[in-house]
Amino acid sequence: MPSRKKTAMFAAAFFTCVCSFMMICVVLGTQDWMSSEIRFSGTNSSVTVSLTYGLFSGTCEQIIGGGLQVPERTFQVADNLGNTKAKSMITAIIVILVLSLLTSLLSSGFTCTNAVSNPYQTFLGPTGVYTWNSLCGIFILIAMILFPVNIQENSLSVELAHGCFSSLRTHIQSRHTYGYSYWIMLPIICLNIASIIIIYFYVHARYSKKKEQERPMENAPKDVILF
Repeated sequence: MPSRKKTAMFAAAFFTCVCSFMMICVVLGTQDWMSSEIRFSGTNSSVTVSLTYGLFSGTCEQIIGGGLQVPERTFQVADNLGNTKAKSMITAIIVILVLSLLTSLLSSGFTCTNAVSNPYQTFLGPTGVYTWNSLCGIFILIAMILFPVNIQENSLSVELAHGCFSSLRTHIQSRHTYGYSYWIMLPIICLNIASIIIIYFYVHARYSKKKEQERPMENAPKDVILF
């Protein structure tokens, strides 16, 4: 059975890993990644399209010149994208987030195992926790980078607007606001770092205690050691 200190430290790391797993589920399940207001040229006046969307679906509405508003409609992101690059990048972000979900689940399993037992295999111990938490944090960071790149380089919001309203003309101006579904990825990275720090402190404390136990033998007289 593990010591009380080990159980407490790995239980704390297990809690942060479970929180990370649940928050990744929220990131994938909610559709408030981006809110965009996009202006297009019209026949007599400009047209503004308002979008709120995530990785799978979203809503859009059109406001024409003097305030005439087209009723809000729901759309599927994959169906509205004609740009292959933009669609491929959305798919890549989804795959990366699913991988982060799996690594977070594995990290939760490893920390739980160490909280209740002493695994014989080295990788099932702190090494495994370091590995899976690091990979999870890296995957989340990549997703956070790829999404803005898709917005700027592949004009994701403009493409989605054209998918909602085919009569739109020349794009004039865009204004983007990132939603909570995007920003919640920052605390996920912090939770992964917290898990690594907790286990590091446990390993460091155990190593220091082991060294202290070895010192009396190192400092003992030779005749005592021989005896």
